[in-house]
Amino acid sequence: MIVVTFKRNEHHHILSFTMSGHADAGPYGYDLVCAGVSAVSIGTVNAIAELCGIELETEMGEEGGFLRCRVPDGLDGATFEKVQLLLEGMKVSLQSIADEYSEHITIEK
Repeated sequence: MIVVTFKRNEHHHILSFTMSGHADAGPYGYDLVCAGVSAVSIGTVNAIAELCGIELETEMGEEGGFLRCRVPDGLDGATFEKVQLLLEGMKVSLQSIADEYSEHITIEK
């Protein structure tokens, strides 16, 4: 199962997210849950880089099955808000996948 955890500050802003595990929803290369989760998360990280001009601090597992991203400190207010919007959009997309495939992915509250 893929477990996604969002760390938030006291203002409910997303500071980081962690994804770990494997969906095991199909054979390797044909796992639609894994493909969807990967596309949403990597797409969001790439969108933040391209649209906001910043790189999230990332850590990935060598064998796959692990991604941790952290919003860097010291962003100006406008950039921080754009990053938040993209991360909240990612959370909504992942929640949609989790709603449909709850036996393969969970979003921790």
